[in-house]
This record gives sequence, structure tokens and C-alpha cells, in this order.
Amino acid sequence: MASQVKPLSADGNGPNSRHAIRVVLVDSQVIYRVGMRKIFAAEPDIEVVSQHDNLMDIQAVLPDEQPDVLILEGALATNHTIPEILAHSPNTKVIVQAAAMDESRTVELYRSGARGIIPRAIAPDLLVKCIRKVFEGETWIDNKAVAWVIEAYRSQASGQTGLKGQPRLSPKELTIIHYITQGKRNKEIASELGTSEQVIKNYLRKIYDKLGVSDRLELALYSLSHKLHLRGTPVEVNASPNS
Repeated sequence: MASQVKPLSADGNGPNSRHAIRVVLVDSQVIYRVGMRKIFAAEPDIEVVSQHDNLMDIQAVLPDEQPDVLILEGALATNHTIPEILAHSPNTKVIVQAAAMDESRTVELYRSGARGIIPRAIAPDLLVKCIRKVFEGETWIDNKAVAWVIEAYRSQASGQTGLKGQPRLSPKELTIIHYITQGKRNKEIASELGTSEQVIKNYLRKIYDKLGVSDRLELALYSLSHKLHLRGTPVEVNASPNS
């Protein structure tokens, strides 16, 4: 059953603002839909535009609603669910909320187009943070899932060789890429290289631009596919560029 959600505020700062993140909820359990709506109601930049308890409904409304983010119950996510959602609404970013995940299931969902996987018991503040990060173009993924996905792509890419046409990367950039493929976060990389998190962020922005990727997961997968991670060795990273 589908349910349209009325805007909770009519002023320019409320969830009906044109700058609000438009969210659709798809969950067979009403308690989770109600809970998430209450959480988002307190956030002026997030607007729940509709909620549904099955997949049939969203196929009909997605072309018109074109939400920024869709939160999908893990039990409803089959091998074809996310590609079908993206076919109806290509710019929608899908987050899967699952009770439990294993390695093969996690890899399968990210490969099919999920931009985040979160537990059913996620804390409200993390749920809100996840929505914002995914909306901004990042992939929401924890360290364990990073390791699973990278290992899957490492195996897939093990027979691929060749670096023709690759953008020119500095030794410092290759070093950072090396650590990214190990699943390290910016703070850990900064500690390893004796610099600050901001410097690592600045380097990553340059790397993303050079390789045409949008986040650290795409960077890791690109690196493994093109064997860039094998070219990086620890070097000192000074406070540059743009520090």
C-alpha cells in the first residue's frame, strides 16, 4: 500500500523547501516506515515524499516522483530490484536497510547499484548522516563491507593487465590509492603518512578528478581493476596540494 506524505512545513527552511533531499521509503513493516518518518521530520533538509510497503507501487510512482534517495527494506531487494528502480529513476540513490548481511549478499547489492547498506538497528543520527552523504554522491559502506567488495573485485581483476591510457598519477597519489584499496579511512592514511586528514581529502579530490570516479569505493574498484594499487609505496605526504 502506498502512502503520500504531506509536507511538514511550508516555509523556505522546512522539508518542503526546494533544496530538501526527497526521500521515498519502501518497507513492508509499518513500524520502520513510521520510525524513519519521525526521524526525518526533525530534519529541515530531508522530506519524505511517499512511503510504500511493496515493490509494485514504486514502479508506478518513481517516474513522477524521481526521489533523490530511496530506502529499501533488505527483504525486498532481489537481484533485479535495484536495477529496475534505477531504470525508472536513474538519478535516485538506493540505500538498503537489512537485518543481516553476509559477504556475497553485500557484494551483490553494491554491484547492482546500491549506494549504501545499513542495519535495521541503525542509530537515528547515523541514518540522517547516511542520507546526506549518499545524497552528496558518496557511498555509505563500513570497513567490513569495503574489505568484502574489494576482495571480490580483486579476484575479478586478477587476470586484467595493462595501463594504457591511464592518467598520470604522482607517487604521493599512488601511495594514497594503495591505502584506499586496503580499506583505510582518511584519518588512518593521514597517520600513516604523517600529515592531516584535510591534506588527504585534498589529494583525493584531485585523484577523483583525474580518474573520473566519484568516491573512495569507486576509486578502490578502479584501482584494483587497473592494478594501480600495486604501484603505490609509502612516501611522505607533505601539506599539499591546496592545504
